[in-house]
This record gives sequence, C-alpha cells and structure tokens, in this order.
Amino acid sequence: MKTFKIAVIPGDGIGNEVTAEGVKVLDTFAAIKGNIQFEYTYFPWGCEYYLKTGNMMDVNGIEVLKGFDAILLGAVGDPSVADHVSLHGLLLKIRQEFNQYINLRPVKLLPGAPCPLKDKGPEDIDFVVIRENVEGEYSGVGGIRFENRPEEIAIQTAVFTRKNTEKVMDYAFKVAQKRNKFNKVTNVTKSNALNYSMVFWDKIFKEIAANYPEISTETNHVDAVSMYFLQRPESFDVLVASNLFGDIITDLGAALQGGLGFAASGNLNLEKEFPSMFEPVHGSAPDIKGKGMANPIAMVWTVKMMLDFLLEDEDTAAIIEAITQVLLEGKSLTPDLKGSAKTHEVGDAICEKLKGLLA
Repeated sequence: MKTFKIAVIPGDGIGNEVTAEGVKVLDTFAAIKGNIQFEYTYFPWGCEYYLKTGNMMDVNGIEVLKGFDAILLGAVGDPSVADHVSLHGLLLKIRQEFNQYINLRPVKLLPGAPCPLKDKGPEDIDFVVIRENVEGEYSGVGGIRFENRPEEIAIQTAVFTRKNTEKVMDYAFKVAQKRNKFNKVTNVTKSNALNYSMVFWDKIFKEIAANYPEISTETNHVDAVSMYFLQRPESFDVLVASNLFGDIITDLGAALQGGLGFAASGNLNLEKEFPSMFEPVHGSAPDIKGKGMANPIAMVWTVKMMLDFLLEDEDTAAIIEAITQVLLEGKSLTPDLKGSAKTHEVGDAICEKLKGLLA
C-alpha cells in the first residue's frame, strides 16, 4: 500500500466547500484501486488566518510543507484583505519557494459543458497552456518611491532567467509529444513592444524548438492569441507563455471550456525536489460562500491532475469521464450550469459514476 501525504489548504470563500469534494473523489479513487491511500493534514491558512495573526501562513510554513508529497489548495482571497497581500503571502510564496516553475492549465470543452462560441464544440476546444510560474512579471522585484507625493514612482521589473525559461519551453515540447494531437507548440509573446524580456523569450523558444524538429511551431503576440482563441481555438495544441500572459489567456480559455467552474491547474516542480501544488483557479467567490452553490468540477479535475503527477495511472482518465457523464445526465448540476444541485451533490454524483467506471 502506497501512502501519499497531502497538505490541504482549503483557504478562503468557497475553498472549504470545493476542497471537500476533491478529497471525496481522491478517497473514492483510492478505495477502488486498493493499493494507494491518502493521508491529509489540514492547514487553516488564508485571509481569516491573516486577520488573526498578521500572516497568510505560519512563519515556518514553507519548512512544514516540505515534508508532503503534494499540496491541495482550495482558494485564496477575501475583500477584507488586499489582493496583493493575500496573493504574495500564500500562493505566490509557495510557488516561488518551491520553484513550481510550471503552471499547467488544460483547456478542454467536455461534452455537456456550455461554450460561449457558436458553432464550436468539444472537438474544437482541446489544448494546453504551459505558463511560466515563478518569474516574469510576478517576480515581485521593484518598489515605490516618494509615496503619496506628486513625484511618486512605481517600478515593477519582470525577471526572466535562462535556466527556468529553458525548462518551461522544453516541457511544452514534451507535452506536445505526449499529447500527439497535431504536434504543435505556439509561442505567446509580445516582443514587438517588450524589446528585452520577450526578445529573450523568443530567442530561447527558437533554441529549444531546434531540439524537436518533429514539432511544428508558431509565434504570435498575446493580443493576437486572444483573438485566435475566439476565432479558431481548434488550431491550438500546446501554448507556452510568460507568467502574466499565461495568466490572462488561461482565464479566456476557461470561458471557452464552460467557465471558471471547469478551470483546473497544477503548479509543478518537475524534478520533485519540492512538493507541487494543485488548485482550481476560480477564486474564492465570497458572494456565494457557504451557500452550497459552488461548482466543484474544477477541483475534481484538479485532483485528477494531482493523481497524474503522483501516479501516472491511466485509470485517472475515468475521473474526466465521470464528470462528462454527470454533465450529460444533467441531474446534478450547480446553478452556474443551470441546475439546482448543491456542491456536495455534484461531488457525490461524480463519485458514483467513477465507481461504475472502475469497479
């Protein structure tokens, strides 16, 4: 029996509600398989913790988390705490301290999920965005001088290192090989305007692409990519983007696949020197906290990604099939999907489908 130690940080808002459903699916999968189990340790970190202690997480939190196989995060953010404080105090801190330099974001429209584009279906929307996750525009390098004076200056510096940029690019090509869709990697850039960082980014992309002659490539500016997401999403396979650009286009991608209630992600340290972190990216949604209205599908998809990273077991595909069956059946859907089911009822329905698929 293989035991995986999972650090669970439900966080803020609907985080507790969706996290419970993710854990439910993990335990169901483990019970069916019979040769794995999960040991959970819960941490009360987040905005409520910040209001009590002045910190988003324990001072020694990073050291504590090092002992786990993976981290499962619910959501971060609350109107009571400034967004830049909550983000840098927990989520970005974990990403950067554990060098989770890959943010993996699948954009896939499942049968039965709503799509805002007319004449586009599941066969048209199926791609992956590889986002650089610890550097770039979110490095936190800069400062404010002469605050609250007429000459006030704000400086925000983007940082790109060859080491991490090469690893991100290389991973994108490896994902394209593994997907074997039509073997293409799209470079998302803005080198016409950002004449140092993005010119450097493009240079590294060309260097890494030379190692994969069987993979076709294209380079597009981020504004054009945003347009093409709407006009021809079927033309994409794997995209690689900087921290900021990847953040923006993946939310647009989430809209294409049915909304943020379907948006799963993994923050990966590929070498497994440190634990990787898995989180749905829908945010804390404080307006529906505690109402049982939150769509847990993004979290369920997220735990599937965590299983893929920990196990590399083909049976995890049954989780996506279970979600699809629930969508097509239409009986257990949350209000964002025009249903009336509670969060836990959706989780229960997915688990029942999973049992039927893997029993």
